[in-house]
Amino acid sequence: MTATPSSLPPARAGLLVLGILLIASNLRAPVTSVAPVLDLIRADFAFSATAAGLLTTLPLLAFAALSPLAGPLARRCGMERTLLLSLLALGAGLLIRSAGAEWALFAGTLLIGAAIAIGNVLLPSLLKRDFPDHIASLTSAYVLVMGIAAGLGSVLAVPLAQWSSGWALSLLFPVVLALAGLLAWLPQWRRHTAPVPAATTAVQETPLWRNALAWQVTLFLGLNSLVYYVVVGWLPSMLRDAGLPPATAGSMHGLLQVASALPGLLLVPVIRRLHDQRLLAVATSTLSTVGLLGLLLAPHWSVLWTLMYGMGAGATIILGLAFVSLRACSVRQAAALSGMAQAVGYLLAAAGPMLVGLLRDLSGGWTVALLLCVLVSLLQAASGFLAGRNIQLD
Repeated sequence: MTATPSSLPPARAGLLVLGILLIASNLRAPVTSVAPVLDLIRADFAFSATAAGLLTTLPLLAFAALSPLAGPLARRCGMERTLLLSLLALGAGLLIRSAGAEWALFAGTLLIGAAIAIGNVLLPSLLKRDFPDHIASLTSAYVLVMGIAAGLGSVLAVPLAQWSSGWALSLLFPVVLALAGLLAWLPQWRRHTAPVPAATTAVQETPLWRNALAWQVTLFLGLNSLVYYVVVGWLPSMLRDAGLPPATAGSMHGLLQVASALPGLLLVPVIRRLHDQRLLAVATSTLSTVGLLGLLLAPHWSVLWTLMYGMGAGATIILGLAFVSLRACSVRQAAALSGMAQAVGYLLAAAGPMLVGLLRDLSGGWTVALLLCVLVSLLQAASGFLAGRNIQLD
């Protein structure tokens, strides 16, 4: 029988946690590091804003397509080995994406999205199985690490592009994180254990798709994901079009990643102490909405608006994930609701960057796109108010 982390010596348990955190550092940076140099890529390949939006959308489509396969793959190969293979695929995708050819740019991006989808699904399952008494603290830690790593990639993207006279090195930089995660996770190769029951099985057994509360939770997460990936994909271009220097726009993109991770330090212990979460859901959505309006009306105050939007979006993600467990009556139902929310959320998020790129091409500016994001944030607030009621699924 494989030893569980609770029975491992502290040094080995610490190595497992280190591996988890380093894997988490790879779950956002390879995707978000594209936006600061997106204008350089567009210039090299003469892409329209719509085609550039497709480059941002591809990872999200991979998330939606591959997420249901992560559980079966882990049951077949073992969770530890599946995560190691995903890191290898991620490294390969980063190398291909930076090769310089147009086909390699899209093929590498798709492989990166597939690799990250595996980690997105399996890491929470790993924490649930191996650290059941520390889920909240470790989840907060890995969300924070994920945000810091993504922020670092965004801040360094423009300086690396300027130093190397091209965008390839900026897109290759996250391979450092992939290599670190691979080395830290290698000791886990000998463990060959299965995950907790997969969400895909539960979805088939639980008729949530006809449940109003399940849709309210799903839309609260999904609408937030739609706007978040629009902002992640286009914020530097928006700020540069508003007159900010490229390096400043890249720094704001990094600040966005860190700001979205900060609520994890404060929100997790607060949520369960509230009788219901209606006002909290509206407040976090409002914070995001004000940030979006600020970017539209006064973009030169970008530090303030980026902080507000990032913290609001990050708090919404954490609150939405909490809704999954708070509104479900059982572990099986929570797994089903999680699967539904992720599938719909990634599909909504995938539509966002391309739609906004098309609106940018048609209107010649960002006003229409940002107003649409504001409208979506208001709808998110309404769904959050309904999802925040102190009730459970039937």
